[in-house]
Amino acid sequence: MFQLTATPASALADEPVHIQVTGLSPLQLVTLTASLKDEKGNVYQSKAFYKANEVGELDLMQAPACGGDYVGVHPMGLFWSLKPQKGFRRLLKKDVMNSPFWVTLNLYDSVCFQDLIIGEPMASQVVQRWFSAPGVQRVQIREGRVRGALFLPPGEGPFPGVIDLFGGGGGLIEFRASLLAARGFAVLALAYFAYEDLPNLLQEIDLEYFEEAANLLLAHPKVRTPGIGVISVSKGAEIGLAMACFLKQVVATICINGPNAIYEFPLRYKDLVITPIPSFMERMQYDISGSLRLRHYRGDPQDELSQQSVLPIEKAQGPILFVVGENDECSNSRKYAEQALHQLWSHGRNNGRMLVYPGAGHLIEPPYAPLCYACPNKNYSCFLLWGGDPVAHAAAQEHSWGEILKFFRQHLIQTSRKL
Repeated sequence: MFQLTATPASALADEPVHIQVTGLSPLQLVTLTASLKDEKGNVYQSKAFYKANEVGELDLMQAPACGGDYVGVHPMGLFWSLKPQKGFRRLLKKDVMNSPFWVTLNLYDSVCFQDLIIGEPMASQVVQRWFSAPGVQRVQIREGRVRGALFLPPGEGPFPGVIDLFGGGGGLIEFRASLLAARGFAVLALAYFAYEDLPNLLQEIDLEYFEEAANLLLAHPKVRTPGIGVISVSKGAEIGLAMACFLKQVVATICINGPNAIYEFPLRYKDLVITPIPSFMERMQYDISGSLRLRHYRGDPQDELSQQSVLPIEKAQGPILFVVGENDECSNSRKYAEQALHQLWSHGRNNGRMLVYPGAGHLIEPPYAPLCYACPNKNYSCFLLWGGDPVAHAAAQEHSWGEILKFFRQHLIQTSRKL
């Protein structure tokens, strides 16, 4: 009898699943598929072809896929190779507390090349992928000007505090914050425009808003003092780096594919105004899919006229980790990170570090999330190109997540114990 098992069948989204098949004929060719439906009803699918061993068994920890959406040994390939059935989309979990993503795994006899497989599977298994652990609390934040959601691990704490910032799409994105809370951090997923009564459009970066959020987080009785971390991506990484430069509350910063200077909108902090580096519409490009590439669209921070827009990274109190995807089609992220590190070193500072991932794109998420190569963007009224090779991007997400957790544990937990 055919048996398809996935262990654990219910787990956090950043945890691996061990997939095995028994009861096959020796050296039998089969197709394994995965599918899920997001909260908007969009379907994501993947498939891979495998050959059973001499005793009719298949273990994805050891067996190489011989075709489909990937080849080679990739135990979690069915998860990270999920693709939207229609168009370009980004798989985002909205309700992180009350429901998982339900991933259906199906086993079919022989190699099935067609997208729509007709016929009943030989075996099936449903896997739950959760974005919050038992005991994690979500607290809606509407204090002063600050809007967001605070995720607290189970227990009395105090826990290391982190502010989580996403990019230029606005709104409130919570899935990374809830996963970090499951790993022992008190995390404020912070909105800064296009959410509730915040401005609908981003027109300037008011750093005092982010300082208010940092103070709010540090004042919570379950948050460890004296400092917090920031994890940030894209436009959020620009803000995260500015927070590291100007806010004494920030003692550890992670910037994922962000710039080292101010772009598009001015930054204001008390009496300081940093004007943005200009961008050049004529440098916009479209790839073969019709998606907009912004990699070369922005001016260079090293240009003489752009110097006043470069962030004074040498003022940062704590360590900074730059996470860079070399196939980022939205931002020249490696160049920006290298410039930032050179700026630190030229001031005698060694508190910067860069992780470079060949083949990875712009949206480096927690592990096993599917690559979002491009998706609709309301700021440009078209598909925005993020880039990335699926295999390389998946490897980058898995490795960088471990480094992110290690970085915050080292600099927010161990460091505070020494103070």
